[in-house]
This record gives sequence, structure tokens and C-alpha cells, in this order.
Amino acid sequence: MKIIRTRNYRELSKTASDIIIHEILKKPNIVIGFPTGKTPLGTYRNLIKEYRRRKIDFSKIRTFNLDEFYPLRKYDQRSYRYYMFKNLFRKVKIPKQNIHLLDGSSKDADKECKRYEREIRKNPIDLQVLGIGPNGHIAFNEPGSSPSSKTRLVNLSPETVKRSKYFDKSLTMGISTILKSKKMLLLASGKKKAKAVYNFMKNKPDKAFPASFLKKHRNLIVIIDKKAGSLL
Repeated sequence: MKIIRTRNYRELSKTASDIIIHEILKKPNIVIGFPTGKTPLGTYRNLIKEYRRRKIDFSKIRTFNLDEFYPLRKYDQRSYRYYMFKNLFRKVKIPKQNIHLLDGSSKDADKECKRYEREIRKNPIDLQVLGIGPNGHIAFNEPGSSPSSKTRLVNLSPETVKRSKYFDKSLTMGISTILKSKKMLLLASGKKKAKAVYNFMKNKPDKAFPASFLKKHRNLIVIIDKKAGSLL
């Protein structure tokens, strides 16, 4: 595990985008797993900026997203599909056929999750970008999630439901699915993530704190800003 501590969110975002760009230049048809939420927005803005400067080509990359609320219409503005197209995909012109997303409108959640697992097996993820929840969740693998879990329908914790405002269920990549990624980039920013970062750094892998299982990965980079690392 490599830990990079930055002075602020801006520097964190620049560091993360530089690593992603380096990986794309090294392998133009790279498969990248992308997260949603507030933390990666600065990283996405930097990627768009570099694309507009013609320093990076996204036309060959393939993508997978970590999760999606359920049930939810495909083009609902609360969906992570909408978030990704608004904040990244549409602005760097990734071909639609290269974008893989969980379908929150599927009538058969189990079938949809198995489909997604098959797609990932066909296109192994080279670089998985992640955030960390205040309670240690990664994607929507809430406390109690098994390290052997695969893509599935989950019930969200009361804490997560309160933050999401609308939903109490989600489709999510499992922990074992995430851990199969060849390289991982974990981002944490702000005071609200300080306790989660502290627990991640200090605790052994445990179901009570799902992000802790990432420490087993042999190619993990953790980027934290000053506020997120304030308890260390």
C-alpha cells in the first residue's frame, strides 16, 4: 500500500487525475472502474481539462461503474448513470459501447448483477478508483459485507439512506469483484472522512469496516488530503 498525503482537495484531485492519465497513456484500451459522489468530481474536472488540451484520448478506454440505486429509471437524474454522463463521459467522448453500467431499472436484480459480473470477467478491471464512506463502506458494500461478495442487490444502512435521501437499496459490485482489479486508487477528502481514514489505517481487515479489506490488495494507492488525514 502506497499512501500519498496532499495539502488540500485541489492537490488530491490533481494527483489522482495524473495517475489515471499516466495509466491511460501506458495502456490506451485500459479498463477503469469509476466511482460517484463528491470526492471524484475534482478528478473528473481535471481529466476533462486535459482532454480539451488534447493531452489524452479516451476513445479506447472501457469503463465500469461501482453501483447504482435500485429500483430506478435508467435516465432518472438521481441515477449514477446520469451523474457519470453529466460529469465525465459526455465531456470526454467515451464511446457508449465502451461504457458499462448497472441498470437500476432492471426487473430482475439478480439477473442484472450476474450479467455485470460476466462483463467484468470479459473485461478485467485494470484500475479501480474508489471513495470511502464514513462507515467504511466501499461502493455500497455496507458494514457486515463479506470479502467474498460479488455484484448483488443490497440494503443500504440507515446512515447511507439518510445521505442518499431517496433510496434504501442498491446494486453494487462486491468486495471480491473490486479486489480482482489489478490496481486500485482510494481517495478521501475532508473532515467528514477523517474518522473513516483513521479506522482504515489502524484496523485489520474486518467485516465491520469493509474498506479495510482493500489493505489486502498488493497494488493499492491511497490519496488523502490534510483534513481527511487530520486524526492520523
